[in-house]
Amino acid sequence: MVYLRSEEHLRRWLDDNDHREPGATLTTPKMNELSLRWWGTRLDPAWRPRPPDESQAILDGLDLTGEFWSLS
Repeated sequence: MVYLRSEEHLRRWLDDNDHREPGATLTTPKMNELSLRWWGTRLDPAWRPRPPDESQAILDGLDLTGEFWSLS
């Protein structure tokens, strides 16, 4: 995972690193929203791991779709 400040910074980073293809990219607000939904209840005493379909529903609910975001 690499944190970059802009699309231009991403392009420069890719060019400087063997012209790699970009993977999935998220804005900071989207990453924050994903983090809150994914881990927001982790410290609750009753926390239990969620089933894969619930995890997929979190990603889908954030419009994180496609092969990269598929848990199956």
